[in-house]
Amino acid sequence: MLLDNMRLLLRLFWRPSNAMGEILDQGSLFFASAAVLAVSLLLQFNLRSVIPPAPPAAQQTQAVEVDPNEPPVLTVRPPPRWSFSFYSPLLVLAIVYVPGTLLVTSLIGRLGGFGVTFSRDYSALLTCASMAWAVVNLPLALVATTVPLPVLAMVAALAYLYFAVLMFFAVRTVLGTENGITVASVCLSVIPLAAAVFFWGPLRFILGYLASPFFLFYAFYYLRGEFVNIGSGLRSRQNFRRMLDAAAINPHDAEAQYQLGLIYQQRRQYDEAIQRFKNAVAINAAETDAHFQLGRIAREQGRLKDALTQFQIVLDQDDKHNQSEILREIGATYLAARQYNDARRELATYLERRPYDAEGLFDYGLALEKLNDSKGAREAYTRSIEAARTAPRYRRRYTARWSRLAQKQLRKLPKSSQQQAKVIK
Repeated sequence: MLLDNMRLLLRLFWRPSNAMGEILDQGSLFFASAAVLAVSLLLQFNLRSVIPPAPPAAQQTQAVEVDPNEPPVLTVRPPPRWSFSFYSPLLVLAIVYVPGTLLVTSLIGRLGGFGVTFSRDYSALLTCASMAWAVVNLPLALVATTVPLPVLAMVAALAYLYFAVLMFFAVRTVLGTENGITVASVCLSVIPLAAAVFFWGPLRFILGYLASPFFLFYAFYYLRGEFVNIGSGLRSRQNFRRMLDAAAINPHDAEAQYQLGLIYQQRRQYDEAIQRFKNAVAINAAETDAHFQLGRIAREQGRLKDALTQFQIVLDQDDKHNQSEILREIGATYLAARQYNDARRELATYLERRPYDAEGLFDYGLALEKLNDSKGAREAYTRSIEAARTAPRYRRRYTARWSRLAQKQLRKLPKSSQQQAKVIK
């Protein structure tokens, strides 16, 4: 277990995306926390040996009486070389940075309630973030005593830039967000850190108590049940993955291969997802869901011919697959291929079955706009906005995007400003 986690830690240097996925499947929150503490302790010790000492005003003075008849002599006592400040990075990650990142991502990506997201993803994201922090600071700690301070500052800047890159892969892997949302989340995650710096005085006072080993012992003794629950999200992910791996040993179990493919697809590790879906259809050619997901991945990657081939297989097997969304996917693929008449035909059929789907209405409006039917496009965009706004609350996370895109396209259509304002109001 220890060697496996060490391998995952070092793998973050050259294959960060795959390493984050493996950390979710095999990583240990305990190892990640211990790695942060060890690297932080090494970094603290080496930096104190190269950074100039504090000015005398910052040092402690103590009056020593040499003779009762003589005035007291002031002696300078340097601050203690060892302290518990090496706990601070782990506490900041656990208390400030990871919860702040989850909150920012939940708001930007509309992931639902923060409480649900926190209980499900906190331990997984903390494990990934701790591994990332440890691996970027390890080289910094090793070279701290061998390079000049300007070079050390440059190395530190590059290290934390790479930490942002690793956090991009961590957030995308754990939460399954799109690339744009993930970049925005990582960039805005500095806001909680900036707030922590602003309130560093009282926060340092609180962290000082939290870092005390006596406090940690009693906190763990009385709250050990809560500490155990912190890792439940990561453990449940890993247990589910182990069960699927065990089921996938059966050469006739297409469903296990399909479920593993969904895990990789959610993490946006498309090569592994494609292989699992292909395994599923090789076992059972009638595994319609696997064909459907292969088509979706192909469309997202721009392999439109492959996407249409997979979608046609789905259509032949079940033309109402996934509540007829197969027709919407085919229409969107034709739209990307600039076959606008074919796209209009498929999307019109889809909307006869599901007339209040915001995504389908937007795609249909776009097809009509490309065919110079401004009136029909305007009506479809308006219906898309209305469908997004009247969707159930749990669906608005998905529909809000199409409402924004429909409003953007409406502004491009030739119409009076009064009509435009009325639609967007």
